[in-house]
Amino acid sequence: MSVVLILVVAAPLLGAALLLLPGVGDRAARLIGVGATAATLVGAVALACAFRRGRGMRFETDVSWAPSLGLRFHLGIDGISLPLLVLTALLTLLVAVHSLWNIPPGGSSRAFVALFLLLETGTLGTFAALDLILFFLFFEVVLVPMYFLINRWGSAGERGPASYKFILYTLLGSAVMLLGFLLIQAKTGTFDMVELADRHGAGMSHGVQVLAFLAIGLGLAVKVPMWPLHTWLPDAHTAAPTAGSVLLAGVLLKMGTYGLIRIAVPVLPEGAETFAPYLAAFGVIGIVYGSLVCLALLRDPDGDLKRIIAYSSVGHMGFALLGIATLTPQGVNGALFVNIGHGLVTGLLFFLAGAVKDRHGTALLGRLGGGMYGRTPRLGALVAFGAVAGLGLPGLAGFWGELLAMYGAYEPGAGLSVGGYRTFLALAGLGTVLTAAYLLGLVRRLCMGPVGGEPTVGVDVTGPELVVWTPLVALTLVAGLWPATLLAITDPAVRALMGGS
Repeated sequence: MSVVLILVVAAPLLGAALLLLPGVGDRAARLIGVGATAATLVGAVALACAFRRGRGMRFETDVSWAPSLGLRFHLGIDGISLPLLVLTALLTLLVAVHSLWNIPPGGSSRAFVALFLLLETGTLGTFAALDLILFFLFFEVVLVPMYFLINRWGSAGERGPASYKFILYTLLGSAVMLLGFLLIQAKTGTFDMVELADRHGAGMSHGVQVLAFLAIGLGLAVKVPMWPLHTWLPDAHTAAPTAGSVLLAGVLLKMGTYGLIRIAVPVLPEGAETFAPYLAAFGVIGIVYGSLVCLALLRDPDGDLKRIIAYSSVGHMGFALLGIATLTPQGVNGALFVNIGHGLVTGLLFFLAGAVKDRHGTALLGRLGGGMYGRTPRLGALVAFGAVAGLGLPGLAGFWGELLAMYGAYEPGAGLSVGGYRTFLALAGLGTVLTAAYLLGLVRRLCMGPVGGEPTVGVDVTGPELVVWTPLVALTLVAGLWPATLLAITDPAVRALMGGS
């Protein structure tokens, strides 16, 4: 199955290469995108079916890549990376299917499809890489296609500044992260992530661990994004096309929290213990801040629907940061559940926001009006479903991750202040109330409010849209009703990575 993992990572890249062949038209390019992403999802599901739950890596490939530099092509997955691998493959396939009929103006279909295929390869490689430099290279591959998706196919008047801010923030963060990786290698003599995690900081002094964690943590915090390094995200989401927003929220943000769990916490345990309270503090600030901004945007006639969803992501990813910062298996499992739940729910919300914008020609709340239950009842029902899933309603995917993160904060890891973390728990609880307030307010305004202007395209949910959105709705229900299915995969790997029993 190690060959299957390599093919899963490489399949989107091979699809992008096919688009370079002469004579490939727009329609053929879109079909190639669907075929490549479907093959990737089939491979990812095959890996999931063959996966044996427990400790240790599965399906490893470890060959020398650049012997003089000590670099290895080392891939493998465990219970931490497998769910993210499947989520990435699913969301990219749905984006490819959506692109069969919806590619915004800005460039050729071939270029659009090639970019999201290249982005998928970079993301999958990031989740499968077990060498720090290989991780860094895949991490960087993602930035270029997302920049062009925003810059070429984004909203006119917004895409230029948004794409520049995106690439500036993420490149600077990556450069700082690379310095941390080089410091680790200088002190340990290896880039191998499995070996480094097994050592749990052996060979590195307390000062080295603190410095390396600061560098790596800052680089990854930009991608999460953690308050106050989040300012690129709302602009990027507001300007990005629907496909870009779905992949950015559903997949790219998870690379930051994944890196913290896979690299920073197990490799640098003393650095993690030093910075954990600050990570938790910034996480809960993000939870409360994101909710307050959403409430303000909800009252603003010029508030943008996509911008509200973007700021909600700042809040939801704050729960993931809080869970990681507890340094407990419960908290880290919660962070991983937040990753999956947020990917499903926010992916659905951005698809719905794109559909609303296509029908009205705008995403500004003051021009959208209300009354969706009356004029487009199925679309209104889906918006309401996405909203209640986002607020963490029990029985849906958004609930369990936040619960586990807050449970971990109630009894944080050894050496952390119980009183301080229970204060963070209280603030996170306040954030859940504020989240419910703005999401229910959004439903009331869009779905039950007075009708403003008639939609440009006065149709309800179409058949192709239903094909794309149904898997996200179904998996949101499955993850919420049967959380043990996911936790049984992640928990053994989390405990092994953190040195627990």
